[in-house]
Amino acid sequence: MKTADVPGVPSAFVDQLHEQGIEELYPPQAAAVEAGVTDGQSLVASVPTASGKTLIAQLAMLSAVQRGGKALYIVPLRALASEKKAEFEAFESFGVSVGVTTGNYESDGGWLAEKDIVVATSEKVDSLVRNGAPWLEDLTCVVADEVHLIDDRNRGPTLEVTLAKLRQTNPGLQVVALSATVGNAEDIAEWLDAELVDSDWRPIELRKGVHYGQALHFDDDTKREVPVRNGEKQTAGLVRDTLSEGGSSLVFVNSRRNAEAAARRLGDVVEPFLDAEEQAALADLAEEIRDVSDAETSDDLADAVAKGAAFHHAGLAREHRSLVEDAFRDRTLKVVSATPTLAAGVNTPSRRVVVRDWRRYDGTGMQPLSVLEVHQMMGRAGRPGRDPYGEAVLLANSHEDIEELQERYVDAEPEDVQSKLAVEPAMRTHVLATIASGFARTREGLLSFLEQTLYASQSTEEGRLERVADSVVDYLVQNGFVERDGDELAATNVGYTVSMLYLDPMSAATIIDGLESIAGATEPTTEFEAEETTAGFQTFSRSGDEEAAAVSTADESDTGDGVDKPTPLGLYQLLSRTPDMYELYLKSGDREEYTEVFYERETELLGPAPTEYEEDRFEDWLSALKTARMLEDWADEVDEDRITERYDVGPGDLRGKVETAEWLLGATERIAGELDLPGPVTVGVREAKKRVQDGVREELLELVSVREVGRKRARRLYDAGIEDREALRTVEKSVVLAALGDRPKTAETIMQNAGREDPSVEGVDPASGVATSSSTDDTSDEPDDEPQSQTSLGDF
Repeated sequence: MKTADVPGVPSAFVDQLHEQGIEELYPPQAAAVEAGVTDGQSLVASVPTASGKTLIAQLAMLSAVQRGGKALYIVPLRALASEKKAEFEAFESFGVSVGVTTGNYESDGGWLAEKDIVVATSEKVDSLVRNGAPWLEDLTCVVADEVHLIDDRNRGPTLEVTLAKLRQTNPGLQVVALSATVGNAEDIAEWLDAELVDSDWRPIELRKGVHYGQALHFDDDTKREVPVRNGEKQTAGLVRDTLSEGGSSLVFVNSRRNAEAAARRLGDVVEPFLDAEEQAALADLAEEIRDVSDAETSDDLADAVAKGAAFHHAGLAREHRSLVEDAFRDRTLKVVSATPTLAAGVNTPSRRVVVRDWRRYDGTGMQPLSVLEVHQMMGRAGRPGRDPYGEAVLLANSHEDIEELQERYVDAEPEDVQSKLAVEPAMRTHVLATIASGFARTREGLLSFLEQTLYASQSTEEGRLERVADSVVDYLVQNGFVERDGDELAATNVGYTVSMLYLDPMSAATIIDGLESIAGATEPTTEFEAEETTAGFQTFSRSGDEEAAAVSTADESDTGDGVDKPTPLGLYQLLSRTPDMYELYLKSGDREEYTEVFYERETELLGPAPTEYEEDRFEDWLSALKTARMLEDWADEVDEDRITERYDVGPGDLRGKVETAEWLLGATERIAGELDLPGPVTVGVREAKKRVQDGVREELLELVSVREVGRKRARRLYDAGIEDREALRTVEKSVVLAALGDRPKTAETIMQNAGREDPSVEGVDPASGVATSSSTDDTSDEPDDEPQSQTSLGDF
C-alpha cells in the first residue's frame, strides 16, 4: 500500500513520510490500515522490532486527531517517553500539538487538555485517573506500547487497570496495543475487543543462531565461521568480527558486575579499530560521563567509553544511561555490555546481539531466562537503513548446548502474557484507587469493574475474583482506608489521600503507625491490631500499650507540644520498612554491625522493634536500618563516591533511593496533616525531606534554596562564613568568589539568584585565606571486609 493511499491522516504527514523516503507501507502497517486502524478500530499489533510499529501508532493517533479527537501514547519508561515525544514533535509543523508528562503523581496535568497528543508512562496515566483529570474523557485513541509488560509483576497491573479504566470512561475508545513478543496476542485482542495483526515480517533479515567453537550455527542449518583466538572469550571474537564489518555489538549479561567487567575487556578489542576522529569524540564523551557523578562507577564507565565500549545497568545514574544510549544509537560507541534493562523498550539497535548469559540467579539458584525476555534482547539486532542484516547469537559451551539453546530460545515461541493483578501489592493498591476515584462505589460496582480486566478474562477458577476482591476490601476497611456500609464502599479521608499520593496502602499503614508512635497515640488510627486477614495481608497497627512505649525520645528538646521531633534516621528507617522502598540487603558481617547500630540508636527508631529471636523480622528491621544509614550519610554530606563504596551500590541506586525517600517523606507530611498530628512531627518530616532532597546538613538548608547552589557549593560558602541568603547579598564579593573557586560567572549567577542588586565581580580578586574545604566525611565506620554486590535492589 502506498502511503499516499492511506485514508484519514493529514496530507502534511504523508508529505513528511515522502521527505523521509517512505513511499510505501511495510506489510504489517498495510495490514493495520486494512484492519481499520485509521478508521478508529482497536488493534493489537504483534510485529517484530524495527518492523514499523511506531508508524502504526502514528497513523492511529493522527487519524483520531484529524477526526477531532485526542490521543494518548502510553510507554513503560520515562526515557522512552522523551524519545517518543521527540519523534512526535515533527507533527507540530502541521498544527498537531504534543505534550509529555511522566512525574508529579499528585497533578491532574490540566495543561495537557490543550494538547492533541499526550505521551506518558502508565504510572502517570494511572495517577491522572486517580486525580480525576477531566481531559481524559476527551480521549478517542490510546496507544499502549510494549503491551507484553502486562506480564511484569511491577509495571503490568498498572497498565492493565489503566486501560480498563480508560475504556470504561470512554465507551468506543480506540485502543492500539503494540508489542514484538506476545505469545497469546489473540487473547489480548479479545480482551480489548480489537483486531489482530500478527506478523513475523522484518524489513531486514534477522538471523538467529548459536556460537560454539569457531562457528555460528544458524536456525536454517547453515554455518558461518567466526574464529576465536587462543585464550580469547567467545564474546570478544564475535565483537571483533562485527567491528571488522563496520557494525556495532550489544552484549547481554546477567549481572551488573559482569556488565562492567565485560566492558573493560571489550574496550581492548574495540580500541584498535578506532580512528583519530572517533577517539577524540569518545574522549569528550568520557569527560562528560565523569562529570555526572563523583562515584567510582563514573570513572570506570568513562575509562571504558574512552576505548569505544560501555556498560549499562540500573545502578548507573540516569544521565549515565542516557549518554550511553545516545552514543550507541549514533554508533560513537561500538559495543555495550548490558543487563536486560537495555532490552526494555529504548531504541538501541545494533548489528549483532550476543546473549552471553541465558541464566540468572533468582535467590535459589541459576534459572533460565524466559523466551520472551531473550526474544526482546534478540529483537535489538539490525537497524533498517543502517545494517544489511541483524544477527542474534547465544553462546554454547558444548555440542549439547547448541541443540538445547536452539530448542529453548531460537525456535521457541514467547510465553503467554498473564495478568499479574492478583499479585501483592497490586490488588490492594488498585482496589483502593478504584474506590477512591469513584470508579466503584459498591461491592457490585467493584466486581463489575474488575470483570473488565485481563485478570478476569484469564481466571478459570470460579468465584476467585470475588474472594480476592472481598479479602482486599476487608484489609482496606480494617486499616481505616475504606468505609463499608452494607454494600456501599467509600474511601476515608486518609484512604483518599493515600490513593492520590500513589502509595501502597501497606506503606501508608506502616507510616501511620510510625507517626502515631511519635505522638504517643493511645488508640491507633487504623483501628485494627496486627493479625492476618483472609487475603493474607498483614496490617501494621499496634495496641495502645505498645504505642505508648514506642514514643521516640530522639530529640531531647521539647518543642512545646509535649512531643519530640523525629530524627531523620528514624524517619528514613520507617520509610525503608515500607514496600515502596527496596531495602539494601545484609551481606556477610552486616548483621553484627547493624545490631550494634540498632542498640546505639534504638530510641530514634519509630514503632516497636522485633526481638533478635524473631530472626526474619529482625533481619528486615536491620536491612531497613542499613538503608536508612545510607540516606543519613547522604544527608550528612558524605561524598557520593564514599557512599557508593561503603554500601556497594551504584550512583543510580543511591539517587533512586534518595528520590524515593523524598517522595515518601512528602507523602508522610501529607498524611501527618491528614491525621492532625502535633506540629513537631510535621516539622521533623519536612526537615528530613529537605535534607535528603539536597543532601545537606540542617545548617545548609537555606543556602541550597538558592538556585545553582548544590550541596558542595553550599558547604564551601558556609565554611567561608556565608551562612544564608542574606549573607550572599551583603558579604564582600571577594569572599564569595574565593569560596566558589574563583569562578566569576558562577559567583555572579549565585549572587543574582540570592537577590543581590549588583552581582558583578568584574575587577574583584578572590579573598585570600578563605576556607573552601567541603570535606565532612567520617570514615571511622568504613567496613573492612570486601563488599559484595547489591543484587536485590530491584531492576538490575
